[in-house]
Amino acid sequence: MALLGVLVATPLVAQQTKDKSYFQEFEPGYYQKSILKDIRQVDQKLDKEAKEKLFFMDQSKMTLPNKMNLYTTFWANPTISQGNTGSCWCFSTTSFYESEIYRLHKKKVKLSEMFTVYNEYIAKAKGFVQSRGESLFAQGSEGNAVKRSFKQNGIVPESEYIGLKNGRKFYTHEKMFNEMHSYLAKVKENNAWNQQEVVATIKSIMNHYMGVPPTSFVVDGKKYTPQTYLKEYCELNPDDYIELTSVKSEPYWKTVEYKVPDNWWHSKDYYNVPLDTYMKILKEAIHDGYTMSIGGDVSEAGFLRSTNVAMVPTFDIPSEYIDEDARVFRFLNGSTTDDHGMHLIGYYTDKAGQDWYLIKDSSSGSRNNDEAAPEFGHYFFSSDYIKLKMMGFTVHKDVLKKYMSKFGK
Repeated sequence: MALLGVLVATPLVAQQTKDKSYFQEFEPGYYQKSILKDIRQVDQKLDKEAKEKLFFMDQSKMTLPNKMNLYTTFWANPTISQGNTGSCWCFSTTSFYESEIYRLHKKKVKLSEMFTVYNEYIAKAKGFVQSRGESLFAQGSEGNAVKRSFKQNGIVPESEYIGLKNGRKFYTHEKMFNEMHSYLAKVKENNAWNQQEVVATIKSIMNHYMGVPPTSFVVDGKKYTPQTYLKEYCELNPDDYIELTSVKSEPYWKTVEYKVPDNWWHSKDYYNVPLDTYMKILKEAIHDGYTMSIGGDVSEAGFLRSTNVAMVPTFDIPSEYIDEDARVFRFLNGSTTDDHGMHLIGYYTDKAGQDWYLIKDSSSGSRNNDEAAPEFGHYFFSSDYIKLKMMGFTVHKDVLKKYMSKFGK
C-alpha cells in the first residue's frame, strides 16, 4: 500500500505537571484512637493493619487551600461524628436541611439523625418482606432517603432523640445491625413473611440499642408531633428538594435511576444532566448561597486524610481529559464507587483560577488532625475531583429553575 503524505491534525494540549506518589504504612487514626476506644473501651491491637501499605498522591510540596479562612462559607451546624455507623447519607443530608432551614427562616435547629435512621431501617425491613428477601438490607442508603423519611415520618430535634445509650460518646450500630440482619436471614430461611411481626421485631431490636423515638414533644412551650414540627416549626417542604446526577449511560434531561446498591428502593427521581451543566449548576448554587449534600467516591489515591485535600493526580487522569466519558467509564467499571455522603458549604477560587469547595464531613477520616482547629471535620475538594468522582447532590429546586423546561417540567 502506498504511503500518502497526509498531515494529521492533533489537538494541542498544555502539559500538566506530573504528580508523584508514595507508599505509607497504615497508622491508627481518629477512628481507632477515639471512636473504637469509646465503643469497646479497650486499646486496639493493630499490628496486622500496621503492615499494610497504602498508596497516595504526594501533596507534600504543594501549596494547598486547606484552611477554612480562605473560603466563603454559609451557615451550618458544627461537625459531628457518625461514629461506627454507615449513616453518612443521613448525617450529611440532615446537616444540609439544617442549613436550608437557616437559609430560609434564619432558625438554627439541630435535627435528630437517629430518628431518620430508625425509620429508614423500618422501611428497609418492609422492603425486605415485600421483595421476599431480594431488597438490600444494609446500613447505607442515599441522601434522598432523608427526604422520603421526612415526608412519611416527619423529624424531631436531636435533643428529643439522640439515639445514644449507656454513656457512649460515639454511635455504633455494629451489634444492632448484625442482630437485625441475622433475624431477617432467618425470616427468609423460614419463609416467614409476616410484615407486621417483622417490623415489630426490628423495632424491638432498635429500641434496645437506640431507645424509643418520641411521638410528641414540646419546643418553645408548644407541643409538636414529628410531622407538625417539620411543617410548622422547621417550615420545610421536602418536595422543594431534588437530586442531581450526571451519568452518560442514562438519558440526559430525564429523571433516571441512580444504579447503586444503596439506592435500595430504586428511586428514579435523579435529574440527569450533562457534566458541564452539572458542574455549572453546582458552582452557581454555592455562589448564590445554596449549600448541598453531595456523594460519591472517597477511596482514591488523591484523597488524603493527612491534608484533608481531594485532588485527581495526573497518574489517574490529567485534568484536561476529565470529561463525561472518563466519569462514566469509571462509574461503570466500578473504580468510581458510591462510598460517602457529605455537605458542601463553601467555595474558594485560587490564584490560578482553580475552583475549590469546602466539605463538612461526619466520617473519622476528616478528624485525623488537630481537634481544636476549625478545619477538623472538613475536607477541601478540587473541582476536578467533584467532576470525576462526586456522582450526585441534593439541592433546592430553585437552582434548577432555568433548566426545568428541558425536562419538560
